[in-house]
Amino acid sequence: MINFQIRPDKLAEEMVDYSRKLGQGIENLIDVGEIDTGVSARTPVYREDKLVLYRYDRPQGVTASNDTPVLIVYALVNRPYMTDIQEDRSTIRGLLETGQDVYLIDWGYPDSSDFALTMDDYINGYIDRCVDHVCEAHGLDSINILGICQGGTFSLCYTALHPEKVRNLVTMVTPVDFKTPDDVLSAWVQHIDIDMLVDTVGNIPGEMLNWTFLSLKPFSLTGQKYVNMVDLLDDPKKVKNFLRMEKWIFDSPDQAGETFRQFIKDFYQKNALIAGEAEIGGARVDLGNVTCPVLNIYAQQDHLVPPDATTPLGGHIGSNDYSELAFPGGHIGIYVSGRAQKELTPAIGKWLNAR
Repeated sequence: MINFQIRPDKLAEEMVDYSRKLGQGIENLIDVGEIDTGVSARTPVYREDKLVLYRYDRPQGVTASNDTPVLIVYALVNRPYMTDIQEDRSTIRGLLETGQDVYLIDWGYPDSSDFALTMDDYINGYIDRCVDHVCEAHGLDSINILGICQGGTFSLCYTALHPEKVRNLVTMVTPVDFKTPDDVLSAWVQHIDIDMLVDTVGNIPGEMLNWTFLSLKPFSLTGQKYVNMVDLLDDPKKVKNFLRMEKWIFDSPDQAGETFRQFIKDFYQKNALIAGEAEIGGARVDLGNVTCPVLNIYAQQDHLVPPDATTPLGGHIGSNDYSELAFPGGHIGIYVSGRAQKELTPAIGKWLNAR
């Protein structure tokens, strides 16, 4: 038996401090004001349906170091402002400070009119037209692409189908092998009747997806973090940063039904990408066609895209210039942690500038 020794005076002191933090926290929560997201100046340069392509302004005093712009392709899950969530937590700002010219695709919020959109529409349609727009704006035949999570998988498919338009490819926390033993999300979806789900609900509600992701780590993501929140309630800046993350977590667009159907059935259930059997728009996606330089970045504690789900990439592409960068963090920490700001974006900028 463990002998707990609780001193009454220390216990009383803890309770008083806890009550003080709660009291101060209520005042800070009342005064928090609007929760802003997306901190870097940007200009919309192309629109199509609900998609908006943004170009970001380079900070004053930073000179261009790369004539080839980089296009960020985010996942259809959650919102892309994760990459620019606050002043001192911005992947986009970090890239700009390395002299990159940065563009980003914002997919918007699909509604029932988007139900029939397929992966062909997203990859050979929207992404291809954004790439064409950026190429034309800069007088180039090819650009750099940085794909994030599901957006990384889309970027891999795009590069395999349009290799002549991609100069360099960076993939971040991108699933490639969708059936690794430690992939809990994959295990959950293997036996789901996706056809019945999509035929019943149409577009997949973002709220349903969000709670699925949170349920992968129910104690830390739905309970413990709110207990820990008490320790930061007396700091107005930390309260606002916490709420900013909460806003992003629960800002979950619905997903177009047909795209969700194909992505889950072909990629998760059949593992068709790594098997060379995935088809987009009637064309087979051959990763061997990815011959440009590739930098594959993954998070060592990623519970959504475990390292084993992404590191096989190097053995399946045709590129002779393949690098990996392992980050000691999780799926979100790779964008918002202080270490990521100091180490990751400078490393991406250096890699791009060298090519």
